[in-house]
Amino acid sequence: MKTQSRAPITPTYTNDLPIHARREEIIQTVRDNQVVVIAGETGSGKTTQLPKFLLECGLGQNGLIACTQPRRVAALSVAQRIAEELKVSYGKEVGAKIRFTDQTSKQTSIKVMTDGILLNEMQDDPLLKAYDAILIDEAHERSLNIDFILGFLRQLIRKRKDLKAIITSATIDTATFSKAFDDAPIIEVSGRMYPVDVFYRPMDEIERTAQRKDLTFIEGCVEVITEIIQDNREGDILAFLPGERDINEVRRLLEDSPA
Repeated sequence: MKTQSRAPITPTYTNDLPIHARREEIIQTVRDNQVVVIAGETGSGKTTQLPKFLLECGLGQNGLIACTQPRRVAALSVAQRIAEELKVSYGKEVGAKIRFTDQTSKQTSIKVMTDGILLNEMQDDPLLKAYDAILIDEAHERSLNIDFILGFLRQLIRKRKDLKAIITSATIDTATFSKAFDDAPIIEVSGRMYPVDVFYRPMDEIERTAQRKDLTFIEGCVEVITEIIQDNREGDILAFLPGERDINEVRRLLEDSPA
């Protein structure tokens, strides 16, 4: 059974992301179709902007808008970013639920969660009656969880004609997703590219520069980031790390660094 109607949230936009050029088309397509596939390249803005588009469709008032992310760190950061852009309270109108942590409330309209959490909720509520819309982000990763969810949704939409399903993917596999959902419409959104400088630094070279041996990969990452910062290079730094614990450790070491 759905929760009581929530106060509508009126989203605002800065129109500085590529997906904004297709906003009206996406909103109208969602209104006219039960399932929509969004093919968006990296940098298009689909992850943070699509939940706002769904609000503009009138969704999220009688039920929740679910937005899934493959990883816990992403679920939390995406929810916080959406709340910031909507100028609402994180944990209230926009919240997140990951394993062992539920930061949602009765006022929540947009609920960001890992795909594992959505799978668990499907067991307790096979009709997902608490939801107006399900947004499956990064579907091209094709994890076991995502494939289970897509298979479940394929059956559920036949039982719940009021439920909207939005599947986002990179520009691969979109035809496969569309075909699986009775030739659902596909909207392609371009990405935004930035120049990237690549500096190859093998670990033994990092150790020589740091005058240390047997550095861990975390310490090596910190050494390289510190070196880039000290060179006063303009732009952002993107570091790929295995898990949340490693990310937090790198951040801690950087914060404690005198540089």
